Amino acid sequence: MSTEPETTEDAEPGTPGADSTPGPADRAGSGEADTEQAPGAQSAEAGAGQTSDAESAEAGAGQVSEAEAELRAQQAERERIEQRKAEKKAPIESGTKLSGKAADLLAAVRAVESGEKPVATVFEEPRPAARRSAPEPERRPQPMAPEPVASPAAPAPEAVQAVRQVLAEGGAPEALAPQIAAVLGEGADEQLRADPWQLLRIPGVRPEQADGFARALLGAECGPDDERRGRALTGWLLEQAALAGHTALEMPALLAALAQRGVPEPDSAVRDAIAEGEALVFQDALEVKAGAPARSDEEGAEEDEERPVRVLVGLERYALEEESLADGLARLVNSVPKQDGSAEDWERAAAAAQGSTAELIRAVAGQGLVLHTGGEASLAEPAALLNAARSLGLRAWAATHGPIGRNRFAALLRRSGQAADVSERADETPAEYPVATVSGLLAGLEGPGRDADGALDLDLLVVLDAPQLDVEAAALLTESLPDGARLVLAGDPAVLWSVGPGRVFADLLAARICPQVASRRPDPGPLGELVSGIGIGELNQVEAPGKEVVIVPVRDAGEAVHRTVQLVVDSVPRAIGVPAEETQVITPGHGGAVGTRALNAALKERLNPGPGRFGGFDPGDRIVHSPVPGRALQGRVVTADGEGLHLSCEGETVVVPRERVEQSVRHGWALTAHQAVGSRWPAVVVVLPGDAAQALSRPWVYTAFGRADRHLSVVHGVEQALARAVAEIPAKPRTTRLPVLLAPQVSGA
Repeated sequence: MSTEPETTEDAEPGTPGADSTPGPADRAGSGEADTEQAPGAQSAEAGAGQTSDAESAEAGAGQVSEAEAELRAQQAERERIEQRKAEKKAPIESGTKLSGKAADLLAAVRAVESGEKPVATVFEEPRPAARRSAPEPERRPQPMAPEPVASPAAPAPEAVQAVRQVLAEGGAPEALAPQIAAVLGEGADEQLRADPWQLLRIPGVRPEQADGFARALLGAECGPDDERRGRALTGWLLEQAALAGHTALEMPALLAALAQRGVPEPDSAVRDAIAEGEALVFQDALEVKAGAPARSDEEGAEEDEERPVRVLVGLERYALEEESLADGLARLVNSVPKQDGSAEDWERAAAAAQGSTAELIRAVAGQGLVLHTGGEASLAEPAALLNAARSLGLRAWAATHGPIGRNRFAALLRRSGQAADVSERADETPAEYPVATVSGLLAGLEGPGRDADGALDLDLLVVLDAPQLDVEAAALLTESLPDGARLVLAGDPAVLWSVGPGRVFADLLAARICPQVASRRPDPGPLGELVSGIGIGELNQVEAPGKEVVIVPVRDAGEAVHRTVQLVVDSVPRAIGVPAEETQVITPGHGGAVGTRALNAALKERLNPGPGRFGGFDPGDRIVHSPVPGRALQGRVVTADGEGLHLSCEGETVVVPRERVEQSVRHGWALTAHQAVGSRWPAVVVVLPGDAAQALSRPWVYTAFGRADRHLSVVHGVEQALARAVAEIPAKPRTTRLPVLLAPQVSGA
């Protein structure tokens, strides 16, 4: 991808340590990397005048927003997961919830700390053990009901002031003080003075900025070989890897990135980070290549001894989440589903369906975990499953990535046949259907609620848009399911992966530990033909007698903006009959001459001109709201007052406090593909300026083009780069441990 920060959205940054790495704050605000610098980085370079998130939180203390409620619920769920792990084994210390070789390596690190073992032996490669057969699932206590989590107290004013003084001495913007005091906790000023590279723990701060701060504080003591610098850079690189979708990094990649950042002894830096509990190390056996000749027992034992391994380093939170997810999936795979409805009832329901719908119903009847793949048309099959399950008396629910997908699936349920306990009325709303968003379900804001044991009060959960599940959301979902429940993960494997770390759906499809049902329903019409071809790497010309697909060539950025506005305001409404408010623009990045900012400014001028009296917004503006990282809610501005900006997001009223508007609300006539995933519109205009060529990949094009229901216009300025991206550039690989954690289930299948 391009390293020009104002040109492309680097949704999945490459190797940590690359020249251009987006800041976490930008990704948090948009669901992907914003191509301008993060707020922390801007502050570090521009000086005072920037308001940090922590200051905003301090100013708005006592107000509980929807985002805060969701974060509290998820925090409570994570604490419950860790508590349950502690009940199974010893209390959780840094890295103690590991197994096999990872546990051995960590034990070696602990031995170094205690002086029982020389440092040099930590990374000696132990002999890999023979692979184990799949263990019987351990029956664990049912989840505890999450208790309300108190809002974290804002740092004391005197603590913030003390940090401000240290920042001033080092030439860093004092606006970062509240955030630093909150992150570092008690004695934050002393910690920062003793280790200036702690500044890297603040989202958006880059290594060169932390280096400058350290030089100002330490003077001659500061150098690239400082062990504090190496340790901090190790943690920072692992955080950047998580933003790129990795749950861990291979040791050679991490060492190379540290060397690129000027760390003279990268291996020592990694050892220090592991010894301090700031990172965990794992050693995973590599699979034997397919087609290898069979070995005798004696040769096989020797081969197990010599099997190559890969050494990974990761952050503790993602290690716990992936292991919790693997435990939850194993529980679903190895347990017998609750017997709701007789086998004859399930078979009658399957017989009433046809093709892959019948296969899906039969698979769910006897299995706790089922995967379902397909495009937009295939959603009719989970809808039929949901209706059939509810007719059999199951408490069945569906969960989608966002509100637009939720409302569309609710409408599909209504068209395909009412759920057993929903009466048909002309004025029915999506809220009356068994469909929620994943975030709302986990936060307790939507869905069936939880039972007395704290588990979700349901028998069957169908998760749509499954490729958007990161390891955190997937772990929370599986841990929240009661014993005997069934889980169906459904989605299109060709779309962009989750914003958060992991590739859960792809890893599960590759692991083949449960039934997989591939839909045989093709997406209809010229749009369906075009998108299906892209999915297999072919950019085909399709016949579009109804102007379903229109290509608009452009020569430069100015012409691209002009033609985009013309299409949305005039051409599409006049020729296709789709009004501007139902047309969505999608472009590769936020910055640049044809990014979302430039396009939104041009579209606002034509569609809803105004002075932008409240943070650049006026009533009637189309917006996208990101209450928490990875979520993008489309809506409109209703009004603004002393409470903040009042929004209407898919029928839900949202009030964004004044101090949060700049960080969490953008204009939404133009979106990026990551913001648009999980949603569809009657008409879509995809803008491909010439400088976006390096941002394109097959999943990006598939996702962007696939958002259109009736009409797709492509403002085309990348010439042959579009066809090359579709044919040659697949999804960027992500390093995860879930396949290794699931491997025992494969051997035991």
